[in-house]
Amino acid sequence: MNEQTTAAEPAAAAVAVPEAVAAPALGGPGGGRAGGRRAALAPVALVVAGGLSVQFGAAIAVLLMPRAGALGVVTLRLAAAALVLLVVCRPRLRGHSRADWGTVAAFGVAMGAMNTLFYQAADRIPLGAAVTLEVLGPLALSVIASRRLVNVVWAALALGGVVLLSGGGFDRLDPAGAAYALGAGAMWAAYIVFSARTGRRFPQADGLALAMVVAALLSLPLGIMDAGSRLIDPTTLGLGAAVALLSSVLPYTLELIALRRLPAPTFAILMSLEPAIAALAGFLVLDQALATTDALAIALVIGASMGAVRSQVRGVSAQ
Repeated sequence: MNEQTTAAEPAAAAVAVPEAVAAPALGGPGGGRAGGRRAALAPVALVVAGGLSVQFGAAIAVLLMPRAGALGVVTLRLAAAALVLLVVCRPRLRGHSRADWGTVAAFGVAMGAMNTLFYQAADRIPLGAAVTLEVLGPLALSVIASRRLVNVVWAALALGGVVLLSGGGFDRLDPAGAAYALGAGAMWAAYIVFSARTGRRFPQADGLALAMVVAALLSLPLGIMDAGSRLIDPTTLGLGAAVALLSSVLPYTLELIALRRLPAPTFAILMSLEPAIAALAGFLVLDQALATTDALAIALVIGASMGAVRSQVRGVSAQ
């Protein structure tokens, strides 16, 4: 699935029909239905596995921040991930159009900005709270792209969860940390759109590898200014490589594969599960316990996401 699209197409037009739905059923009626269900669930499993990997990697990154700083961690993560992907994918540099390169560049900018803003947030507020605020970006994308009125209701429920999380004012969380998390959410939405476009323009994970190089190059000056020679400490380098594998290489590859078989709105909604995963990682790795109101706020966001998933599936089935 590598068809060409124009750079001017709207975000909604970048949504591909899931291959699991488009593929004909094989084997008899019962076997065909079972096979179809497995095929439909496969990309969902990839997204969930990617979420587990990225959030536990983020928890390790928080532990690394005292050694390298937030911007230094971002640089280590993106640079190590870029090196791994370049070696593994060996992307072809020739034969791509100007629009292809523009898509990769936009994907890389979105990826770099998303990581930079998120780690600034995680350095100031608990991991679960940071991801809960960040996930508003993908949820907003799902509402805009689906154009279904019922999703506005789910978005309002998610917003209620965010208000509850903030305790009526983001000063409880640290205003700067909350602002960084919301900015990361906007970049997350852009990441979803350009990841889907990149996955269709480039074979395998070639586009991801090239975009990761763009993100790493953009973050490098910031990381050097923040951490300096601490970036080349052996222990810091080892932990940075672990963060890169868990938070970049593995999840981004899984998500890129999943986006070839999932509509972007559905993918965006599934991303809303990540506050719960982040809260679990924060509790197990960072000993960040949740207050009752925080747990309820995260549950509201996840409930809104699940409701949006169901309405999205019903809308597709009715067509």
